[in-house]
Amino acid sequence: MSTAMNFGTKSFRPRPPEKGAFPLDHFGECKTFKEKFMRCLRDNSFDNSKCRLQSKDYLECRMDKQLMAKEPLEKLGFKDLMDQPGSDKTESKP
Repeated sequence: MSTAMNFGTKSFRPRPPEKGAFPLDHFGECKTFKEKFMRCLRDNSFDNSKCRLQSKDYLECRMDKQLMAKEPLEKLGFKDLMDQPGSDKTESKP
């Protein structure tokens, strides 16, 4: 039985996320939006397709507060939700 291993043949190279790193919400600036989104996921058995409006609102908050790079919502997959009634950008307590 051979105990020699080929450690040098294949090396792991970490790479950054596709969209780059973004800061955490240390000050809770988008906490209400996150909680609404998480509540929606729990209420819908974690079926994220039923929580797209909350997801959109959360991402808009993160972009508005410079917690992530601004991206067109169409590029993030929300083209069908653009200017849809019921999308509330103002933060309110649940």
